[in-house]
Amino acid sequence: MMGKGDSPEAQPAALAYRSVMEEYGYEVGKVIGNGSYGTVYEAYYTKQKVMVAIKIISKKKASNDYLNKFLPREIQVMKILRHKYLINFYQAIETTSRVYIILELAQGGDVLEWIQRYGACTEPLAGKWFNQMTLGIAYLHSKGIVHSLTPSLSAAGRDLKLENLLLDKRENVKISDFGFAKMVPSNQNQSVRSSPSHRQVNCFSHLSQTYCGSFAYACPEVLLGLPYNPFLSDTWSMGIILYTLVVARLPFDDTNLKKLLKETQKEATFPPNCTVSQECKNLVLQLLRPALKRATILDILKDPWVLRFQSEQPLHELKLLQAMCQPPSTVNRHQSVEVTT
Repeated sequence: MMGKGDSPEAQPAALAYRSVMEEYGYEVGKVIGNGSYGTVYEAYYTKQKVMVAIKIISKKKASNDYLNKFLPREIQVMKILRHKYLINFYQAIETTSRVYIILELAQGGDVLEWIQRYGACTEPLAGKWFNQMTLGIAYLHSKGIVHSLTPSLSAAGRDLKLENLLLDKRENVKISDFGFAKMVPSNQNQSVRSSPSHRQVNCFSHLSQTYCGSFAYACPEVLLGLPYNPFLSDTWSMGIILYTLVVARLPFDDTNLKKLLKETQKEATFPPNCTVSQECKNLVLQLLRPALKRATILDILKDPWVLRFQSEQPLHELKLLQAMCQPPSTVNRHQSVEVTT
């Protein structure tokens, strides 16, 4: 069975990878996504009688940097992640010419497609999806993992955005694409430097200097090229997503980088006909603000609007996140600088 988009010239290669997959019990079906280095296929796993997604990465197309550094890191990160609102990793298979990553299949498309088809979400639906995303991101942050950190300007689009929020057949959110997610070293949580991106001592305080992704979802400090807090970069992206869920358009115009930078310095505005509650608007404004005042994932979990639509209490994530933010018993003054807000 040829996949959508398989040209006659690609047929020998297609037959080769289908043969490899069949050996492992996977019947490869249609193409469901394309990336810089490979293609995502729907497949049937005959041994478990379930549908899965297979990301097939061509070693010829991928850069050495990606194959030797970022792909192993992606697999390492995904192996330790198990959460109902994240796309789960099942298996990685490597041959001389390709790497096959077997993932949970989300059969409902992505949230961007949903909005393009149906328009703005009702507030209860936005509340459901935002809550599910929040629980997934809280789980990541509690493990010291950030989603939107990316390695270089050649790897565009690997950040927290609507296309990376997939939907299962019951329209529950599944966060996907951990190609450039990163584990922040725990010892660096103690290392705090004076920076506009940094807000609290010992809580999400690791600063990064590398970013790439969709500028529409990028926080102002990233657009300015400043060292930034990747945990707070994630929560800015969550603010962009929440605004887009309830308004059906992005809050800032990203067609011109200079204009985008100017707009992100100001408070986001809602259309006059926007009927969402003031509580929802308040949360968006708490997320789309300078890093010194921006809500962390802990703040989001305790927000009144989030609590209104919360179907389950994230007790485990809260416990881990609060432990991360506890001040150490002794603080080395040469390594840490307290910042008050």
